[in-house]
Amino acid sequence: MKRDNENRVVFLDWLRVIACFMVMVVHACEAFYFNDAGETCFRSLSDARWAVGIDSACRAAVPLFVIASSFLLFPLKRTTGDFFRRRLARVVLPFLLWSGVYIVWNALSFEKGFTCDVSAIGGNFARFFFNFPMTTGGHLWFVPMLLGLYLVMPLLSPWAEKVTERELRGWILLWLFTTLFPFVRKLWACWFAPAADAASGTFWSHTFGLGDFDALPFLWGECPWNSFGTFQYVSGFFGYLLIGLYLRKFLPQLNWRQTLTRAIPLWIVGYAIVAGFFYCRIPFDGSFPLTRPYALAVDLEMSWEFCSLGVALTVIGYILVLRKLDFSGWFYAHVVRPISEASYGTYLMHMLILSPVVGQYRTSLSTPLTIVLTAVTTFVLASLVSIVLRRIPGIGKSIT
Repeated sequence: MKRDNENRVVFLDWLRVIACFMVMVVHACEAFYFNDAGETCFRSLSDARWAVGIDSACRAAVPLFVIASSFLLFPLKRTTGDFFRRRLARVVLPFLLWSGVYIVWNALSFEKGFTCDVSAIGGNFARFFFNFPMTTGGHLWFVPMLLGLYLVMPLLSPWAEKVTERELRGWILLWLFTTLFPFVRKLWACWFAPAADAASGTFWSHTFGLGDFDALPFLWGECPWNSFGTFQYVSGFFGYLLIGLYLRKFLPQLNWRQTLTRAIPLWIVGYAIVAGFFYCRIPFDGSFPLTRPYALAVDLEMSWEFCSLGVALTVIGYILVLRKLDFSGWFYAHVVRPISEASYGTYLMHMLILSPVVGQYRTSLSTPLTIVLTAVTTFVLASLVSIVLRRIPGIGKSIT
């Protein structure tokens, strides 16, 4: 594990930069399966293919950030109080600031001169006590999830210090089983459909078809009065916490040949699951634009869920390769590291830039070019702004 002169883990800086750019790609793709009204909308078959193909390769972005946090912070090396104080300054304060920025920005209008909906600002700040701002800042869901992991780190740290490699592998395998649950829920909802309905469809369509958007099948102890099933506490992003621990504590150093022979098959299988299930379930009817309720996209993203099997396999494939990126020369010191240090701020603010940029590009460019150029432009501009803000004396690091 290579470190630079200031004891930074080099490959984690590369990881943050790459994962941050992947986030921009994912959000650029959304313009090609959502419309301005918030509906699911594929304007053409080409849009569907490009959006699914490109987006599916980047679904690993958020889990990679979680693994980086786990690698550095888990198990805790400080007292619980000191850990939470540092996380408050590093994560919570910028989150609160940029949430406020999104709330205010969403209330501004420039269509007929400059107007500001003050009542909307007040209402959204009131709702912010209960959840992150959904309007324009939907990507901010990541922060409450990360804070939830921080809350359990002190509880699990004594175990993490003593766990054996065999035991940790067992827990990771159990977690990988839970990544099948999105598919199992669909199986439970559709395979056991009423006989009259089942008779009219194929095994594939009834096992992994669209079904009822609002149906939430219960699994292994879940029921209307209990959402805490058997695997509640060993599922979700908890697994990426374990992978980060395994990466730092037990994964042996591999050469490039060993790395690629493991990483490539994992990534290919994972990508096939992620992209294949999404694309095959789009209800093409031969006419475009194909417009459906927002719930369709939510249902289609079954295989895109961050804690589903395909995404998990691509994450493992990526992390094996990213671990080998230990290049620490001039480019690392002057480009990669500054962008990495500012990546949290880049993530928080990037939708303010991406939304107008994608609208400009898509009017004159092809779908793949729009996605790529939107991601590159947003990444560069947001990174530059975040780096500049970070250098403000006294408060820079508290806002990015």
